Amino acid sequence: MNIFKKISLAVLALVACSFSVVFFGCSKSDPNVINLSEVTHSTFYAPLYVAINKGYFKDEGLTINLSNGGGSNNSMSALVSDAANIVLVGPETVVYTQQEGIKDKPMVIGQLTQTDGAFIVARNYTGNPENFTLDELKGESIIGGREGGLPAMTLQYVIEKGANLTTGTNKAEGNVDLISNVEFNAIGSTFVSRTDVKYCTLFEPTATQFVNESNGDYKLIAPVSKFLTEKVPYTCFVTKESFVKNHSEQAEKFLTAVAKGYKFLEKCVEENQLDKAAEALLPSFNGMTKEELGIAIKAYVNINAWTANPAMAQASYNKLIDITANAGKILGNGVTYASVVDNTIANIVNTKVITIE
Repeated sequence: MNIFKKISLAVLALVACSFSVVFFGCSKSDPNVINLSEVTHSTFYAPLYVAINKGYFKDEGLTINLSNGGGSNNSMSALVSDAANIVLVGPETVVYTQQEGIKDKPMVIGQLTQTDGAFIVARNYTGNPENFTLDELKGESIIGGREGGLPAMTLQYVIEKGANLTTGTNKAEGNVDLISNVEFNAIGSTFVSRTDVKYCTLFEPTATQFVNESNGDYKLIAPVSKFLTEKVPYTCFVTKESFVKNHSEQAEKFLTAVAKGYKFLEKCVEENQLDKAAEALLPSFNGMTKEELGIAIKAYVNINAWTANPAMAQASYNKLIDITANAGKILGNGVTYASVVDNTIANIVNTKVITIE
């Protein structure tokens, strides 16, 4: 784990601890009140918001206090400091944290998404997006996020392994200049100000809003997942070992409610009623129209973003390690699949017959 990770995790943990009462109140005494921190707010996590808005958590006897961490480090720090009971983050953050030797280890208890959720956006693009290939990135710059984050690392992986290109700062040598020093929530604003950069990656609904408000200056080109040949455990629900041990009933109810959210979306897709799915998301996305949400949902349906089975497979974990290793991050180091993933509750939920009216 690099020094930046060590410092940021320690500092953010202290900050989260200091402000946990302000943000989350005193719900620690009630196990049926779940403080949930999400890495960012995106339609990429649609099953979660559907579960909230359709009352599926309430049906399970749970109350959800949702907060936006604005990055995996922040959300994980909230978990470490007990400001959050469960977090929705990339699983690489669990490996980073376990390598710090924390006694009450964070564990993946359920997977939500199974591929990269970012979309490549281009400035003044004159080609046909349907014909876009990664070769077009050669000699150009693209903002991928922050170093060590899964969005930037996955982008680097598909560029280097999928297109046999190299990433570096010297574009004259034909490299792809992969910019990975931008915080996740600042990618859009940085792209606007950096007129020398032709490409960036954004998640929905930000990508659609960004393009729609640009007067034609920006164009959505392709999902990063188009260039992935295998599933990736992109975002997962994570909690501490102690929570799994002491509140397994609540954890099971939590994953059951999310599974209901997935089933609702699945039914909407089967019945060709994406407008119904968009309507279920409206309360979670102030300022967005049902039409914009429909576009975002369709984009994620098209890339098969969500997983029906919340249990993370060994093969998916291995792919995560491949992606992080390619980025030069030393993961593993004694942190194994069995150490990071606890599928006990996910396997129970997966056997349930879940029906949606």
